[in-house]
Amino acid sequence: MAKTLGKDTGAASQATSFETIIGEGGETHQIAGADGEVLTTQQGIPVADDQNHLKVGARGPALLEDFHFREKIFHFDHERIPERVVHARGFGAHGTFTLTESLGDITTAKILSEVGEKTPMFVRFSTVSGNKGSPDLARDVRGFSMKFYTKEGNWDLVGNNIPVFFIQDAIKFPDLIHAAKQEPDRGFPQAQTAHDNFWDFISLTPESMHMIMWIMSDRTIPRSFRMIEGFGVHTFRLIDAEGKGTYVKFIWKPKLGLQSVLWNEAVKINGADPDYHRRDLWDAITMGTPPEWELGVQLFDDEFADKFEFDVLDSTKLIPEDQIPLKIIGSFVLDRVVDNFFAETEQVAFCTQNVVPGIGFTNDPLLQGRNFSYLDTQLKRLGGPNFTHIPINQPHVPVNNFQQDGHMAMRNPKGRANYEPNSWAGPRESPTTGYKHFAAEETGRKAQVRSASFADHYSQARQFFISQTDIEQKHIGDALVFELSKVERVDIRELMVGHLLNIDAKLAQTVATGLGLKAMPAPAPAAVETRTDLPPSDALSIAKTAKGSFEGRKLGILVTDGAEAAIVTALIDAVVAAKAVYEIITPKVAGATLDDGTLVEGKQKIDGGPSILYDAVALVLSVDGAAMLAKDKTAKDFVSDAFGHSKFIGYTADALPLIDKAGIGEDDMDAGLIELGKAADAKTFVKTCGQLRLWDRELTTDLDAAAFLAPAAA
Repeated sequence: MAKTLGKDTGAASQATSFETIIGEGGETHQIAGADGEVLTTQQGIPVADDQNHLKVGARGPALLEDFHFREKIFHFDHERIPERVVHARGFGAHGTFTLTESLGDITTAKILSEVGEKTPMFVRFSTVSGNKGSPDLARDVRGFSMKFYTKEGNWDLVGNNIPVFFIQDAIKFPDLIHAAKQEPDRGFPQAQTAHDNFWDFISLTPESMHMIMWIMSDRTIPRSFRMIEGFGVHTFRLIDAEGKGTYVKFIWKPKLGLQSVLWNEAVKINGADPDYHRRDLWDAITMGTPPEWELGVQLFDDEFADKFEFDVLDSTKLIPEDQIPLKIIGSFVLDRVVDNFFAETEQVAFCTQNVVPGIGFTNDPLLQGRNFSYLDTQLKRLGGPNFTHIPINQPHVPVNNFQQDGHMAMRNPKGRANYEPNSWAGPRESPTTGYKHFAAEETGRKAQVRSASFADHYSQARQFFISQTDIEQKHIGDALVFELSKVERVDIRELMVGHLLNIDAKLAQTVATGLGLKAMPAPAPAAVETRTDLPPSDALSIAKTAKGSFEGRKLGILVTDGAEAAIVTALIDAVVAAKAVYEIITPKVAGATLDDGTLVEGKQKIDGGPSILYDAVALVLSVDGAAMLAKDKTAKDFVSDAFGHSKFIGYTADALPLIDKAGIGEDDMDAGLIELGKAADAKTFVKTCGQLRLWDRELTTDLDAAAFLAPAAA
């Protein structure tokens, strides 16, 4: 900007103080004076320049990254009422983010600079492919989206519970989602990828292979929202006061650790309680045990980006924590449920373009496309351009601009002026506090191309697989066999096994055997040969990062009339001491009378409280009670499912007849079945439950284990 022309007081007393400045291109900038309002976006983010669209060079092409331009034009385009459509299944809660370590040396973002600052936020978890009424335990990626109501406007970090994605360029997103959702001619299957269309697309899209390893792992059937990680997926930038950028990846770690369920368990949970995840989060918050996550960042510069084995702009790749350890800088706790599900959880609108000063974008082609797409998504969901007027979407700072009218307009500019620049009044841009884009040097021809640095589709897929424990590798093989067995076309199955050969020969053999292929297909063509020098990374495994604690979990205690009161009381005390919860299951929901004459109320009737709903179970039965339940199929399923799902089972001696009738013979009794002979045994049992599962049991009870444990074919 060349020079200041002086103070302009406008043409009437309505005018506020501002300065008019001539820009380098001859355009005029009206800058807010000391007593003037600062121009903001609809998200409350201050604007640095309202005259120029972001472009490559002074005469270069316009960039989609310019969220202020996009929002301004978007709002103008939709000042008339469009129609609205509903969104996918999700569940949300309110919380607070607290910064514990400042990044003020590399970013101007106050939320990442002011230690101790508490920022209100809203988090929405969701499934991706299912419709609104689909069950919680579908095998699916979990959305993990956060809206921070910062002092500089709204910051939306729209992530997943998986750090990578299926595709590298946003132009393929419609194809991916079309292929994953129900097939258009028949309208099913819903909330499932086990069908021809999905695997046809995947088999023809090698860039998806890393993501396939993740979605076929236990990560996509989590035990709880409280026990998943969150990832920003993309590489973002932090920008300091001088405009210098630092690359950053955002990762959330749950304080309770990671945990998932088995596929057989997930199928049954969907029948017993399709709202399992929703209920779990609601109960945790309302019972006073709110979940908490730590915010970790991976920070790196151009030097690391240039020498890293893969392109940091490729969303199908991650940076192992072994190479760049997480720097923990804060945490958030979810401690308040919504007042109204529709008003908040359904109407909350996230946009990846919503960032505050000091946080910027990179040229990740998937991120660039998401920045363009999300406004249109919210338009369809919420009916018009004024979705930021809905309370859940409103910034907690003043919003000042000249956007007007449209469907659901709850506020309009006051006074005569509804344009900028003007000689009357209203907000002005602020070069000092407004958002400044990272001033990157961009060169190159305009073309529809894919960078050659994106071409390795198998190496990190292999790294993920070899980072898993034996049981986790088995689960990946099981999932692939199950999903591909639902695919009717043999050529699609064969092509997928060809891709697996580029990842791990043993995995490919396991899947080929499970599908009964007559011959092993040839490896799929690969643009880049799979690297075998990438080491395993423990951070990629759920089992290797286990906390060894029963905190936040749930014990199901099956009780009958005449059961030992001392054992029941000791179990409850041990569970509470472990910061876990329990439910009493009885033959009748009214409860059971224990051997000391006390009535213990039932939370669940045995028919409505199957063992799949619990992390471990205890059988505290009387002789007569065990004999009665031994004749009941549901009670036998309670025990046999817990055993088959590798859970820890506590039992009193009188419960042995039920255990036997459930198909667990004397030879099957292992370290996961723990006798509760006296009250003191309860504490030991609950402590052992901190291991969560006895995975060795599955390797000896599952028929598929033998095929998995066999050596790979030569």
